[in-house]
Amino acid sequence: MRLFLLNILLALFWAAVSGSFAVPTLLAGFGLGYVVLLLVRPAFGSSAYYGGLWRVLAFAAFYVWELILSSVRVAHDVLTPRLRARPGVIGLELEARTDLEITVLANLISLTPGTLSLDVSSDRTTLYIHAMYLDEDADDLRRDLKEQMERRVLELLRSREGEAPASETPASGTPAPS
Repeated sequence: MRLFLLNILLALFWAAVSGSFAVPTLLAGFGLGYVVLLLVRPAFGSSAYYGGLWRVLAFAAFYVWELILSSVRVAHDVLTPRLRARPGVIGLELEARTDLEITVLANLISLTPGTLSLDVSSDRTTLYIHAMYLDEDADDLRRDLKEQMERRVLELLRSREGEAPASETPASGTPAPS
């Protein structure tokens, strides 16, 4: 977190020196600040910040691509005379355990055109999703959501492989293992 705040400070410094606080100037300053922090990395020691930023950017690119694909599919269905939608509800078994993980996953699914998160089971192991395009096999959609969306969300949110961040409380109400 300290390096992120330092990167923001460097971006603000760049904008002040440039004389413009426009978004492109701030983004350029953030990028330059990141490069500077990368160059002086030995002075700060090892940090998850360097890899974390790339994971965030990779996830953002993945999600924007998913938004584009699903938007085109829905727009095509709306603009053509033949309705291709085959709506239905599926249950997605969750590996996500914390409230944050479940909430982020459910919201990202709901923000994607053609899908809507409906509910989470009382034991928080299943997320119920309404899908506009179930086609023939609901298992394909489950597999895609699991292998693409949920896996990437968990990689982004978990500090170590297969472990919830220590600051998070699992959905079951028991503390996370340290």
